Amino acid sequence: MSRQRRGWILPVSIILALLLGLLPLPGMLQPLRPYWLALVMAYWVIEAPDSAGLGFAFVVGVIADLMFGGLLGEQALRLVIMTFILQRFRARLRFFPTSQQALAIGVLLLNDRVVTGAVHLALGEPALPWNYWWAPVLGMLLWPPLFLMLDALRLGKRQ
Repeated sequence: MSRQRRGWILPVSIILALLLGLLPLPGMLQPLRPYWLALVMAYWVIEAPDSAGLGFAFVVGVIADLMFGGLLGEQALRLVIMTFILQRFRARLRFFPTSQQALAIGVLLLNDRVVTGAVHLALGEPALPWNYWWAPVLGMLLWPPLFLMLDALRLGKRQ
């Protein structure tokens, strides 16, 4: 019964992550924008793999591509790659302390930047500026509070 009652958390968290990705930032802070969608998807792939898999990541990525106005399929590719890696190592990651999970998420976000750079290189677009490589560090620092917040909502804990 509580599972049905908490079914709204997944779609609402994805919608909020999409909206945070659209939030305008000053030009100086734009490169530091964390990849909110990847952080939220990572949580759901780790904690609710039956609800968030490769197909779900692809659909959410295409929706993000349409919302953000970028290359159609780029974010879908990025999210599917991240989801595949997370599914592969999910059994280990679930039992890591939050600090070690944050390091793993930081590496995944760094891998996401590499994939983005490869897509830009393949299309002949300019390379990502050096300051865009700081966003994975910020995402890594945001992982513990985001994980704890989504976990509390999913499990119905009051703190």
